[in-house]
Amino acid sequence: MAEPQFLIPAEAMTVASVASFLKAEWVGGDGERVVRTVSALSNAGPDSLTFLDNPKYAGQLAVTRAAACLVHARQRDLVPADVAAIIVPHPHAAFVSVSRRLYPQALKPQSLFGATGISPGAMIHPTARLESGVVVDPGVVVGPQAEIGSGTVLAAGAVVGPGVRIGRDCAIGPHVSLTHALLGNRVILHAGVRVGQDGFGFELGRERHAKVPQIGRVIIQDDVEIGANSTVDRGHVLDTVIGEGTKIDNLVQIAHNVEIGRHCVIVSQVGLSGSARLGDFVMLGGQVGVNNHVTVGSGAQIAATSIVKDDVPVGARWGGRPAKPVRDWFREIAALERLGRARPGEKD
Repeated sequence: MAEPQFLIPAEAMTVASVASFLKAEWVGGDGERVVRTVSALSNAGPDSLTFLDNPKYAGQLAVTRAAACLVHARQRDLVPADVAAIIVPHPHAAFVSVSRRLYPQALKPQSLFGATGISPGAMIHPTARLESGVVVDPGVVVGPQAEIGSGTVLAAGAVVGPGVRIGRDCAIGPHVSLTHALLGNRVILHAGVRVGQDGFGFELGRERHAKVPQIGRVIIQDDVEIGANSTVDRGHVLDTVIGEGTKIDNLVQIAHNVEIGRHCVIVSQVGLSGSARLGDFVMLGGQVGVNNHVTVGSGAQIAATSIVKDDVPVGARWGGRPAKPVRDWFREIAALERLGRARPGEKD
């Protein structure tokens, strides 16, 4: 049984056309050699484009079989004579640009059924409105009064609740559920994302805990991407908002009334408690926890596994448990290490 090739290049390029696409010069190798795929140095074949960004991999470059390698000008002499050296200022960024051209279908979820229209196995409420060009896989459910823009793909098993609005050219992955939500254009939701379920709100009492109605919405602006199995709760009386261009990894929890600014980067297993606020271009490392009603200022960076209990200033770099300015955090770690090395009765 032949191994399946899951992603097929959209086109073949020559070494010369790759260089032209990147507006770069090239030396050595064969300009007419065909480039059909992109590869790491270690497994590049004769039809591969590869790159060198880190000098520690120069040994792999010396024995590569690639058609061409993207390198910085200072590394051009490391490229074997039979491999074309394409000179670029940022090799990995150039590698990404070519990869996007060769594999555009890898950028967002596609129809799992190879559908080009609305599958007869989908359930679309008669009051829902779908613009032309929407792709709907089998097993999709679209509720009453929902609206879906042209070019959007709904993969198998996705559920779109009543009144939900989805913009144009969005990609809704398999088994995504959407309720109480408004999505902009070019939004990507990967498999298993849950958007719009009620937030975790209870009025605590001695005899029982009364559930608090969550009557807000989720607003996801243009060009947001949310990774697999992440969850976004709808607001209590305000809306939960995710700003344009923000990128969210897998397994992230966003609680009710959270406001996330534009172009933030949130890595896997982050938890944002209710009413937390993130400014623009905030970066949160893996497993960061942000307490309720805390504000993280624009441009701030929080190190992985940190717990943020206090407001973070604009542009700050914090880390630790609890989080604090990284300089203070590193100083504390160094002090603890000195104490650990000291013998009883000795002074450091």
